[in-house]
Amino acid sequence: MPIRIATLTVDCSDPAPIARWWAEALEWKVTFEDEGEWVIEPPVEGTPSAVPALLFIKVPDEKVGKNRLHLDLRPDDRDAEVARLEELGAKRINIGQGPDVSWVVMSDPFGNEFCILRALLPDEVS
Repeated sequence: MPIRIATLTVDCSDPAPIARWWAEALEWKVTFEDEGEWVIEPPVEGTPSAVPALLFIKVPDEKVGKNRLHLDLRPDDRDAEVARLEELGAKRINIGQGPDVSWVVMSDPFGNEFCILRALLPDEVS
């Protein structure tokens, strides 16, 4: 029986602003919202996407420490995407990655870490 990841869940104290920020950052759409949880999904019409939705769910405690799971995003132009996300309120952060890595570590305005990877080279695209 085939199985896929349906959602990745992000615990947060206030799901609405975090979900709205990520929907704008990823150019996704909000597909469900209520006081305790928000879901955003890729704008795919008709059939379910192989990409899991992001579920932002309200929890009573604040974020403490580094995420145990984070998103790695691969745009066509890393530097342009970093600049766009900085305009939306993301910040570059240092978690000990060193100066010679090909990715940029960032946090959203709520402190959740994520990485912007370099674009794939033509021979790396399948």
